[in-house]
Amino acid sequence: MPRFPGPGRGGRDILFLMRFLPVLITLATLHALGMAVPPDRDPSLNVVFDAPAKDFTGSCPLGNGRIGAMVFGGVNDERVVLNESTMWSGSPQDADREDAHLVLPEIRRLLLAGENKKAQELLQANFVCKGPGSGSGNGKDVQYGCYQKFADLTIKADTPAFTDYRRILNLDNAVGAVTFEAGGATYRREAFVSAPGKVFAYRFTADIPGRQSLTIGLSREERATVSTSDHGLAISGELNSGNSSVNGVNFGGAVEVVASGGQISHTSEQVSVKGADTVTIYFSAGTSFETANFQADAQHAVARAAQSNYEELKKQHVKDYQSFFHRVSLKLPGSGDMTTSTLQRMADVQKGTPDPSLAALYFNFGRYVLISSSRPDSPLPANLQGIWAEELQTPWNGDFHTDINVQMNYWPSETTNLSDCQKPLLTFIPKLVPNGEKTAKAYYGANGWVAHVITNPWAYTSPGEGADWGSTCTGGAWLCEHLWDHYAFTKDLTYLREVYPTLKGAAEFFTDALIQEPMHGWLVTAPSNSPENQYVNDKGEALSTCMGPAMDTEILHELFGNVIAASEALGTDEAFRAKLTDLKSKLAPIQIGHDGRIMEWLQEYKESDPHHRHSSHLYALYPSDQISLSKTPELAEAARKSLEGRGDMGTGWSLAWKVCFWARLHEGDHANKILLRLLRPVGGTGFDYHDAGGTYPNLFDAHPPFQIDGNFGATAGIAEMLMQSQTGVIELLPALPKEWAASGSVKGLCARGNVKVDFVWKDGKVISYKVYGPGAKNAKVVLPG
Repeated sequence: MPRFPGPGRGGRDILFLMRFLPVLITLATLHALGMAVPPDRDPSLNVVFDAPAKDFTGSCPLGNGRIGAMVFGGVNDERVVLNESTMWSGSPQDADREDAHLVLPEIRRLLLAGENKKAQELLQANFVCKGPGSGSGNGKDVQYGCYQKFADLTIKADTPAFTDYRRILNLDNAVGAVTFEAGGATYRREAFVSAPGKVFAYRFTADIPGRQSLTIGLSREERATVSTSDHGLAISGELNSGNSSVNGVNFGGAVEVVASGGQISHTSEQVSVKGADTVTIYFSAGTSFETANFQADAQHAVARAAQSNYEELKKQHVKDYQSFFHRVSLKLPGSGDMTTSTLQRMADVQKGTPDPSLAALYFNFGRYVLISSSRPDSPLPANLQGIWAEELQTPWNGDFHTDINVQMNYWPSETTNLSDCQKPLLTFIPKLVPNGEKTAKAYYGANGWVAHVITNPWAYTSPGEGADWGSTCTGGAWLCEHLWDHYAFTKDLTYLREVYPTLKGAAEFFTDALIQEPMHGWLVTAPSNSPENQYVNDKGEALSTCMGPAMDTEILHELFGNVIAASEALGTDEAFRAKLTDLKSKLAPIQIGHDGRIMEWLQEYKESDPHHRHSSHLYALYPSDQISLSKTPELAEAARKSLEGRGDMGTGWSLAWKVCFWARLHEGDHANKILLRLLRPVGGTGFDYHDAGGTYPNLFDAHPPFQIDGNFGATAGIAEMLMQSQTGVIELLPALPKEWAASGSVKGLCARGNVKVDFVWKDGKVISYKVYGPGAKNAKVVLPG
């Protein structure tokens, strides 16, 4: 319902309208000005390229939540990397050491005695996974497996010398297009991946007939067979299961080529078109991971597309995509320049040229890639690279890291009105429970279920192969935050009832697995570590293994609190609720060290790397709500000092997390400073732990290499700068940077309690807002100042 500051009811209505008529006019004017720029010319809705891609970090990413395509934009030699979300090698495995729990008492005894180094050595010898685990991030040919590209589509064109090259990805309609002039004709190529049609479509046209002469090929470096038909290509194969006694994932894809005019012919692995007016290429794919009919389904999809009207197929695609994308609209000051490439805009910003609309573009791109990689019917969550990969051995196996990365992928889903796009993660989490229960028994002798740092489509829950990173035991508990958060935003009791057993099971594990530390008598996890970080003990040794790192404690405070609240909402499990309430009161608190910072470990250890990319001990600030300026000002100040100590450098996703942190501290200018650092143009793809994060020419996040979590994290951070609802009220513009203050508007952001919000601002002040949705009658709104 609409809410405006001012008079209330009855006879004061006319005075109210007279008083706020200028505000309403301003609102209408601002929206009219926004609408004056058509979507295909709006610089906040278009990724602009000035040349064909040199590698996939400059390609145009397209997707429908299952099929992905990366179009390079070459003129005479075009490459399209094709993906399918279930293209995973590996197979289900038992990686648990069944007798690991027998050594657990000794590991804990050593930790309680302060012998952490010996505990870590024992952990490495007895408490890691059985077998090679993830293959140290190279799991393509071991049982853990790896997400892989599906195939390469290659297109060789007979085109004269070209000029006026232009390539754009339009985020409003999810269509990528290339135009250029050659031989007196204007050429246009456009591509999209249709969810209704279940196909990738790529059309080649020119304004002079008979100009399309193409040779089309489909290939894969290994484990694939390509064949041809009269008008198409087929590819099939089987990925390595990592287990000689088990079949791997079988895959199949089909290409259909439709030409208007000209002639079509084929060789053993290619389709050729000569002198056509228009050529359209359709591709579809599937694997045995989801259905036995994958090959037939792919062939049926391309055949149906080939027989349909192309424009109607495109129209259906746009309508379907916009049903997600148009739920939110963001306008920031400035207009950018559609004649300037996005890469150049990023470079100009680094030189000091203000361009707030670039942040709006990044926000829109984040929502675009979430819609494109994770739909309500997607069979798997978005992985470390969404659904886009050009390798057979994807970095870190392209898996689901649960010590932040897969969670960060879904941070913007609720706030930016894509709640249903989180469904693949929400349905995946309960699938971890059966394996997680076995892992809990094998390693901890505990009830409930546990997941550690890495997982895959086969629901891997064992520790990783390295004790220094793979023994964090709160991966599953962190995932449960998403199960609860979906309820907090939607207030869907039917859904909460369905996921409650998963939430309860995660809490049950820790009721058995916690131990009492000797100094204060607090309940803590043991063994564990602070994700991927190290401390230095009093002997100068850099170690990871410890008891009760701050992140674990913060996650458990949240998990126990959420399960308590869930049981109350559902009117169930009163005895278990009482037990959790008691245990929650005995958990270690968030501690502040002598330097005024949040302590990352139970003791004030020296940090091995003070600028480490993980800031796990600040989980309570974001994504959790345990630290806030209004409710815990002392902890908020300690969090600020911790961030200052970590510094403003970082890898891509690390910078994105810092945007969220500074937004929660209401430091809009600092959040924007980090965002602009994330928007540094990066050319290489090599790995660097520290001063490395940035953005590739196609707006993909550079960890580096490419990891899509930074895109999603920063999108969530921008939403947090504009609106927050974690403290029980809806705060508008809590962290508005000066660069964005002149004017702006946003429509459709979501707040906890099943509420949506639109508002307009001018000179840093909210001049109009609307709160609507089923929970609006209970909403409390706080305006800047």
